[in-house]
Amino acid sequence: MSVRPETPLLDQVDTPEDLRKLPKDKLQQLADELRAEMISAVSVTGGHFGAGLGVVELTVALHYVFNTPKDRLIWDVGHQAYPHKILTGRRDRIRSIRQGGGLSPFTKRSESDYDPFGAGHSSTSISAALGMAVANKLDDNPGKAIAVIGDGAMSAGMAYEAMNNAEQAGNRLIVILNDNDMSIAPAVGALSAYLAKIVSSRTFLSIRDFGKKMINMLPRPLADRARQAEEYARGIAAGGGTLFDELGFYYVGPIDGHNMEHLLPVLENVRDAIDGPILVHVVTEKGHGHPFGEPSQDKYHAVPQFNLVTGERKKSTPSAPTYTNIFAQSLIAEAARDEKILAITAAMPSGTGLDKFGQAYPDRTFDVGIAEQHAVTFAAGLAAEGYKPFCAIYSTFLQRAYDQVVHDVAVQKLPVRFAIDRAGLVGADGPTHAGSFDVTYLASLPNMVVMAAADEAELMHMVATAASIDDRPSAVRYPRGEGLGVALPETGEVLEIGKGRIVRKGNKIAILSLGARLGEALKAADELEARGLSTTVADARFAKPIDHQMIRDLAATHELVLTIEEGSIGGFGAHVMDFMAGEGILDGTLKVRALKLPDVFQDHDKPEKMYAEAGLNADGIVAAALKALGHNDVGQADEAGDDKSAVQV
Repeated sequence: MSVRPETPLLDQVDTPEDLRKLPKDKLQQLADELRAEMISAVSVTGGHFGAGLGVVELTVALHYVFNTPKDRLIWDVGHQAYPHKILTGRRDRIRSIRQGGGLSPFTKRSESDYDPFGAGHSSTSISAALGMAVANKLDDNPGKAIAVIGDGAMSAGMAYEAMNNAEQAGNRLIVILNDNDMSIAPAVGALSAYLAKIVSSRTFLSIRDFGKKMINMLPRPLADRARQAEEYARGIAAGGGTLFDELGFYYVGPIDGHNMEHLLPVLENVRDAIDGPILVHVVTEKGHGHPFGEPSQDKYHAVPQFNLVTGERKKSTPSAPTYTNIFAQSLIAEAARDEKILAITAAMPSGTGLDKFGQAYPDRTFDVGIAEQHAVTFAAGLAAEGYKPFCAIYSTFLQRAYDQVVHDVAVQKLPVRFAIDRAGLVGADGPTHAGSFDVTYLASLPNMVVMAAADEAELMHMVATAASIDDRPSAVRYPRGEGLGVALPETGEVLEIGKGRIVRKGNKIAILSLGARLGEALKAADELEARGLSTTVADARFAKPIDHQMIRDLAATHELVLTIEEGSIGGFGAHVMDFMAGEGILDGTLKVRALKLPDVFQDHDKPEKMYAEAGLNADGIVAAALKALGHNDVGQADEAGDDKSAVQV
């Protein structure tokens, strides 16, 4: 049930320019209405929730104080930007967020001038803001660049790499550290706010600037001691910040991120400061003002649709276990048999199922924070010492550690096992989170074994197989969501490396499937059989090494071979055709088509619709087969598939 809240002030605000016309004493009321509107919208759409609720007051204050969009406001990750979208001309579309054709769940440059930088991955904001601030400096433009980054995102090395170079941006760069887990901050109150206001004031900064000039006149040993004394004294007065001072930032805070009387004067002082760069430490509560009664471990990071009156969340009845749960249970079972098995995640314990592994084996579970590069090389170090690390990272996030996969793992043939969740399209989260490229970027590496689970039973076998591989790295990819409901074995079996399986036998068309499109391949085979076209369906299991003998047999006994995968160009189909070309298999009359994801970044939608658009559902497979065989009676299947991803050889 959705109830539109009464929002008389918010109704007057379409853009931040309208917001800046309001008196300051009305801003808290506006924030309350903005929070109510966000809660109402997410009750309809579901989606990211806790982070946006936590920054409502901060969002209002930033747009009120700074001249956006000329001042560039960058939200790290972007899932905290729902209130920002409402205030920047997109309120009328906020109930379309995460829906097909609707607003992106993250900031997106093509969506609004108020989104200067798109962000689906964490910890990029300071680097991007630094680039924009330096561009302003080079253009003699007084505009500011403001990065809002959470304390969780500050666990990534990229944030510190950016801060280490930030001094050259001067006062054009402002970083807002949104500490929403209280992981850094001490108690925040009136005294803290008063001190933050004082140390960010023009008077204080002018005195400090005069002091710096005096210090520079002293002999170097005395000057160094004086600088340290100033930093530590200000650190004690303001509650911390020495680390940020050492990185070249002027630290202000901590201040209460839900109190307009604390936020506004500090932000105004920071805006007008002649020194910089400046870091403002703001303490907020993730999920602030949520409508649910019970506490939430993840502070309502994301929620399904819910009843706005009762707070009851919409629940779906699963028809099969999720791949993530099957992976977790399989890894727990393997760990019970082998004490050398460890699990590593990069700040996604619940998303990867490693929270369950951690409950069973807390001393063998490592959450390294949002630090994928470190996670991979950390796993490499463990593998070098004889342990069996499983590094569980979403496909899209593993991209961030590709150099480490190549240099630290593959080159050294270290047996790190990569468990790649969210392989393929992920629906509402869109292109930043789609697992489109992992087969392409992993199967190109020497020494790598790459597996793709066709169903949940196959995933159990592949976890067991990865645990058994001790002489090289391996990876198993699997999709988001529920499995196919197949019968599960008691334990996973170790598969023969590089060997696929025939699932269904025919003699005219061969569908060679990698991964979770197998179910659609079987549906397509039923349709083709109904048309009198005898069809074999094979599960490749391995993208590397591929099953050479099975490919030879399929090519020798069929008129058409279709490969199908939920991955990008250059993946499994490319490896199959490269082998065929080298063997001379393509020199005769055999027809080959490679069905894959289209060479575009697909916008967010329901996964089944996205796969239909890509031609990777049953209708698309049938359409590609009929077209390849020269059948004119393609019908609806041809329209659905549209042959967007077919490559003819």
